[in-house]
Amino acid sequence: MSSEELMAEVLPHPLGSLRVEPTREPAPELSVVVALYNEDESVGPLYAALSAVLEGVGLSYELVFVDDGSTDGTYPELLRIATADERARVVRFRRNFGQTAAMAAGFDHAVGRVIVAMDGDLQNDPRDIPRLLEKLDEGYDIVSGWRKDRADSATRTIPSRLANWLISRVTGVRLHDCGCSLKAYRAEVVKDLRLYGEMHRLIPALAHQVGASMCEVPVRHHPRRYGKSKYGFRRTIKVLLDLLTVKFFSSFSTKPIYVFGGTGVVFCCFGTLAAAATLYQKYVEGVWVHNNPLLLVAVFLFLVGVNLLLLGLIAEMLVRTYHESQAKPIYWVRERINFDDRELSA
Repeated sequence: MSSEELMAEVLPHPLGSLRVEPTREPAPELSVVVALYNEDESVGPLYAALSAVLEGVGLSYELVFVDDGSTDGTYPELLRIATADERARVVRFRRNFGQTAAMAAGFDHAVGRVIVAMDGDLQNDPRDIPRLLEKLDEGYDIVSGWRKDRADSATRTIPSRLANWLISRVTGVRLHDCGCSLKAYRAEVVKDLRLYGEMHRLIPALAHQVGASMCEVPVRHHPRRYGKSKYGFRRTIKVLLDLLTVKFFSSFSTKPIYVFGGTGVVFCCFGTLAAAATLYQKYVEGVWVHNNPLLLVAVFLFLVGVNLLLLGLIAEMLVRTYHESQAKPIYWVRERINFDDRELSA
């Protein structure tokens, strides 16, 4: 037997047909998501503080910085950090889409089994992250920070307390501080949440709807050192409107005909009663129809009721369309740094 035949018998498949898969490092256990918008002076100190804390946690980690369309030097600072540390990953938006979109992008790109979200303005303290993780190990799905001694002015704390009270009463999620961005999540809880508007503040309420367990831990809160606050009275109004949306979807997300149709039936009943009263007054009391305002009330109530019934049917069709098709994305990415394409497609 020739040497070529012997090699063919020992190695029946040519070496050229063998595929050698590249080695792949295991995914980090912890992902820290930071939303940034015009925070160039805060990026460096925040990265240094996060690195110092996370090195002592004992878990492999990644830092997912989301640049929400910053117009200052935030992106160059992030690029410098990502070049020096491959654990620092950057998602850069094409324009400013808001904090909820930034949080959603961070959750989408995070690969850790535990996700910690926080603001990038240095008001949240990275030293509180180990406390959140310890509480998460007790079996909770979400651990929310509570800025018990909040370092903000009364113009921000008073509306916030009122909003927190209202959110707790409407959603049934008893938290002192729904607006604190510093939270720890199990990844499976937040990965499937659809966020829009100002819904990042209502993540506990959304998770509560699917049975997530949660608790609250007091955390540090520092005065803003750099830049200016992005919050104002307009955002409070948006949060309240989003709260109304969450309450509606928690009760009638799959059956909007119940709320619209039920209200329409009530209006139709009142319209019918007003019409009956009009007929009674005409034939019993002798009040002519053209002199009786109840006729206009009856017509108005009945028309409103019919319109609400039709609106309920339209809402039913919209709900079916939504559940049967993919929703429109709430952000567009310009650039990604230090991300593995295989992780993004997973």
